[in-house]
Amino acid sequence: MKPDTKRTLSLLLLTAVATFAFSCTSNEITKSASPVELIASNVQDLQLIDLAGDPLGDLEKDCNRDVGVIQLQTRLKNPVGNNQSFNDVKVTRYRVSYVRTDGGTVVPASFVRSIDLLLSPGSSATLGSFLLIQPDAVVQAPFASLIRNGRDVETKRPFIRMDIIMDFFGETLAGSNVSGRTRFSLDFCYSCGGCE
Repeated sequence: MKPDTKRTLSLLLLTAVATFAFSCTSNEITKSASPVELIASNVQDLQLIDLAGDPLGDLEKDCNRDVGVIQLQTRLKNPVGNNQSFNDVKVTRYRVSYVRTDGGTVVPASFVRSIDLLLSPGSSATLGSFLLIQPDAVVQAPFASLIRNGRDVETKRPFIRMDIIMDFFGETLAGSNVSGRTRFSLDFCYSCGGCE
């Protein structure tokens, strides 16, 4: 191969690598370029979920109540010089996923649900009713072993401990993507005296 050909191939390869690196970098910049932050937080009311419910009807251990509430708020990253009307955020969906914190690995399947909220910068909304676990997931792994045997099949403990992660997604009226995350830490048991 001639030296000129080697040099030309080297320059083409270098140009291709530089173009690829720039496109990856600009894509990452675009993802975080929204002028608005979506902040998700929660106030948790229940930490223990008895999958058998509340067999004694004790109002303090009532399992027919919400785990907590979620607060969504938007905030301008740089309030100076931003066009407020295009920075309203339309929140369209949330994804629920799970991480075991007790040494186990089996978790319910994650899922996505639609919601419809419009938040202007500096405003907030409170969600009191939302789905953390699909109804049919309670009779599947990892909860099925608690119901059948009173113990988790992986850890051999009478409870399953996991974090439930909620990711909220939306976009500004100008088209910038935004997202926020919060999590609930919960213990699940079966016939352990109700929810707390």
